[in-house]
Amino acid sequence: MGRIVVISTGGTIASRWMGSGFAAEADGREVMATAPLPEGVSVDVVDLFSVNSPRLTTAHQLTLLRTVHEVLADPGVDGIVVTHGTDTLEESAFLVDLHHHDARSVVFTGSQLPMGSADGDGPGNLYDALLTAATTRGLGVLITFAGRVHAARGTVKTQAVALDAFADPSKELLGKIGFGKVAVLRNPERPAPLALPAMPELPPRVDMVMHHADADPLLLNAAVEAGAQGIVLIGTGAGNATPEIVEAVRAAVARGVLVALTTRVAAGPVTEIYTHGGAVDLVAAGAVPTGTLRAGQARIAVLAALLSATDPATRTRTLRAALGTPDPVLVDA
Repeated sequence: MGRIVVISTGGTIASRWMGSGFAAEADGREVMATAPLPEGVSVDVVDLFSVNSPRLTTAHQLTLLRTVHEVLADPGVDGIVVTHGTDTLEESAFLVDLHHHDARSVVFTGSQLPMGSADGDGPGNLYDALLTAATTRGLGVLITFAGRVHAARGTVKTQAVALDAFADPSKELLGKIGFGKVAVLRNPERPAPLALPAMPELPPRVDMVMHHADADPLLLNAAVEAGAQGIVLIGTGAGNATPEIVEAVRAAVARGVLVALTTRVAAGPVTEIYTHGGAVDLVAAGAVPTGTLRAGQARIAVLAALLSATDPATRTRTLRAALGTPDPVLVDA
C-alpha cells in the first residue's frame, strides 16, 4: 500500500519503568518492533526526540512541524505517522493540521499503556495509524486511537487513563478501523492552510487564564505584564466572565495582545448570548471567539497567528482564518 515514514517523539508508547514511574526512553525502531505492519506497507523511522509530552515546548512542536514538511517533500512518501505522548497530542496534531497543505495523511497516535504492558494498546494503535496513513487521502491531519479515526481539529483527550482516550465532544466520529479497513464516515471541515512559519529565536508567549466564581483580572493582567503576546480566556458557559475581566481584555487588546475566548464546558460553541461580562461584551472588547475549539487548541491557533505576522490587525485576521470564521462585517451607522 505504500511507504510510510514514522516520526517518533516519545510519550507513553515509548515509555519504560524508571524505578519511580514511567518515562519515554525507547527510540522509534524499538517502538516499531512492537507492532505488525499492514500488508504492503514499508516503514522508515525518524527519531526526532523522546520526551514525555507534558515537557514539549513550542520549539519541539515547530521542529516537528518542519520535519513533517521536509518528509512530505519526498514524492516517494505515501504518508506519515507521528508517535506522540497523549497529554499534548491534541496540540501538536492541530498545529500540524493548521499548516498541512498536502493530500497525504499525517496520522498521530500513541498509547495509554507503556511498552511491554500485558494487553498494551500501543501495538494496535500503531498498526491502525499505519493503515490509516497508507489508505486515506485528503482528510488533513488525523488522530487514530482505540480503533477510531478523529480529525485533528476539535479532538481532545477526554479520558485520563482509559484506552479510548480521544474524542471531539462537539462533532460526530470521523471514521472507524476494523478488519484491516478504514471506514471514513464524514469529511472534516478545514480552512485553507496557513503558510509554514519561520523558526523564531524566542517563541511568543501565549498564556491561558480560566474564569471561575469569584475570579478577578489579576491573572490575566499578570500574563500581560509577563510579556504574553497572546492569551486564551477560558470562560464559563458559552464563553462568559465579568465586567472587570471585560475591561482587562479591552486593555490587553489595546496593548496589541491577541486574546481568544473559549469555554471550560466540554462541548458546544462559544456563543454571544449574555452581556454584563458575558461573551457579548468580551467579543466587543476584542476577544476572538474560538467556536468549538477548547483551550489547548485555541492556544495553538493563537500561537500560529502570532508566528504569521507582527502587527495586531493581521494577527487577528490570521486567527480568524485559522478558526474558519470571517472577519466581522462593519456596517456604517
